[in-house]
Amino acid sequence: MDQEPTRRVLDPDRDGPALKALTHPLRIELLGLLRQHGPATASELAARTGESSASTSYHLRVLAKYAFVTEADHRDGRERRWKSVHTLTSWSNEAMHRAPGGRSALSAIRRRQLEHLERALARHEADLESGRLDSAWQEPAGMGDSLPRLTPESLTELWEAVAAKTAELSARDEGDPRAEQVVVFTAGLPLAPEPAPGAEGSPL
Repeated sequence: MDQEPTRRVLDPDRDGPALKALTHPLRIELLGLLRQHGPATASELAARTGESSASTSYHLRVLAKYAFVTEADHRDGRERRWKSVHTLTSWSNEAMHRAPGGRSALSAIRRRQLEHLERALARHEADLESGRLDSAWQEPAGMGDSLPRLTPESLTELWEAVAAKTAELSARDEGDPRAEQVVVFTAGLPLAPEPAPGAEGSPL
């Protein structure tokens, strides 16, 4: 795959059908596999997902219709190969909340991301157990959570810092034979204070 990251920013007012297409769980999985492993045929993706090649072919055509994937160079003339057009897809959360149907689309995409996390965790554990991953990865790998108190501006700054550091370390480790692909999930979900017991509208 191309090494330079490319980002597609979706506008919910202009790209509503594309966002809706992206909420389908198999389409998100197919797009992720193309980004992770590079160009593939519908048959190859069917083998990875357990779906039929007819199903993966249909959903790849939908992704192509909305410019998420495109045809890649063919190894031969027998079957079409596909590749991801962009390495990243993003949008404005504020714009999504304003757009008709935007909140439900955003919720659906986030839940697909949680499913991706579950699959990534299962694969990580299986790779360690089977020895496909070196034991040196046991200590740095993992998940954590914290509950800092931040302003909206500070949370935005945190996202930017994580993205910048990830890009810096990825560039540093490019070409290192010890480097492996790492699934990095980040979340920043502000929570409103819970109402006091007995307050109006709260359960007693």
